[in-house]
Order: sequence, then C-alpha cells, then structure tokens
Amino acid sequence: MSEETFPGSALRPLRLQIGGQTIAGFESPGAGRQILLVHGNSSSSRIWQKQLQGPLGAKYRLIAIDLPGHGASSPAPNPEQGYTGAGYADCIAAVARELGLKNAVLVGWSLGGHAVLNAVASLPMAAGLMIFGTPPISKTPDGFSGFKGLSATTFTPAPSDAEIEEWMRTAFAPGYSPLPSFADADFRRTDGNARGCLGASAQAGRFADEVEIVRNLKVPLVIVQGSEEQIVDLGYLQRLPAPTLWRGQVQVIEGAGHATQWEKAEAFDRILDEFASSL
Repeated sequence: MSEETFPGSALRPLRLQIGGQTIAGFESPGAGRQILLVHGNSSSSRIWQKQLQGPLGAKYRLIAIDLPGHGASSPAPNPEQGYTGAGYADCIAAVARELGLKNAVLVGWSLGGHAVLNAVASLPMAAGLMIFGTPPISKTPDGFSGFKGLSATTFTPAPSDAEIEEWMRTAFAPGYSPLPSFADADFRRTDGNARGCLGASAQAGRFADEVEIVRNLKVPLVIVQGSEEQIVDLGYLQRLPAPTLWRGQVQVIEGAGHATQWEKAEAFDRILDEFASSL
C-alpha cells in the first residue's frame, strides 16, 4: 500500500522488518488503546480504511498490517510454512513484539480471524480478541461445517477473471454496491502461493483446533456476524462453546455481509469501541 492510498490523511505508514520479510501497514493518529487489525485472504490493510480514517482511528491507536504476500508486504520466504495458520500467527506475534503492544485488542477478519486465534498463545499482551467472517475450525469430521459458501477460489493460485468476480460478490452482502475500488486489485496483487499453500495445508490437516482454542481462551472474545453473510453460518457460531464470549452472544449487524467493517462501518465501529472501552 502506498501513501497515496490515504491522501491528505494523518496516518503513519508502517514498514517493519520481521525476519526475512517486510511487513507493511498503517497506523492511525489516536492515542487510546492499541488495536491491531488483521485482514482476510487476498485482501490488505486497505479494507480497514474507514476505521483508520474515521472516529475510531482518532480515538484509538489502530494498526492495520498487510499479511505476508498481501498488500505491500513482501512474499513469505518459505511459502509452505509462511502461508499457513501457524505462519500467519508467527507474523502477528512478531509484529506485536516489534511494536511493543500492551493490553491491545486483536481484531481478525476472515483469514485474519483464524490467524489471530492461532496467535493467541503467543500474545500475552492481548486484552481481548474480536473475530468476524471467521468460523473457528476443528479436527473433528465436521470441523469445517461453519462455512456455508466457501469458494474454491479462496485456495486457487491463479483464478480466472470470472472466478475472481464471483468471489468478490460473496465477500459482500448480496447486491452490495459499489464494491471498494481496491478490492479487485488487492486480490490480483496477492501472491498466488498464499492461496495455494493455505489450501494445501488445510487439506493435509496442518491446522490448529481453533474450537479448542476458543473453548480455552482466558481473555474476552467478541464474535461479529453480518446478517447477510454469505460465507459463514451464524448457527455454527451461536453453538460454539465460547466461555469468554463478550455479552454472551454473537453480535449480529443487520444488512452487512462478509466485509462488515466496510459495509456497515458505523455499526461495526460502535461494537469495537464499546468492547475496547470495556476492557
């Protein structure tokens, strides 16, 4: 992501050296609690633009990063390891250490939510977690049943234009318009290995039991769901054993699809603000 992405804004570009790779992102001017924002598959930190540049970014220190192989971050040096739940988790934990985060809220959208759950054991500085567009997976036979419309494009290194277009439609509420102008470019810019290796690792069973992670969390967890979500099943989330679930229920945002933070930014920001203020 370039500075031109946010013309005239007070955002500070980030460029971190994490091991053998560069992790890019942006930081908002707010001085409040630190909140780390982690985007989804084939997206970038640009999906958090409304949070970074809005009232939330003025109140809190929002930090949005580009995962390896996404946005302006460099590709993973070892794709078979870097583009897995564990690989992304290692990156998030390293970013948190590099930035010296303390009592921070970790927010993960879609793939970012899986990555945050994988990282929590390495994040003693986390005061709370928020996930959305993320059904925690498990090692049981129905471990992926939280997905009701997961497209094969998610794991396709070089999808066709038609496949990308269809994937974009599922990432938002049915009929949502206009789509963010950068969404297609972010997808095409993503290292194709990030999708291919993620799919291969899942097929090989190389993933953590996230249901158990949620069951054993020691910090509050917010789960958000758009009422028009096309990828994740609400019933699955509502049945999830989550002892630290904030307010005791999934927070449903009416009219939003998978990209809740973009489609219904005001409602999303209100929930995140109330959660961060409650910790």
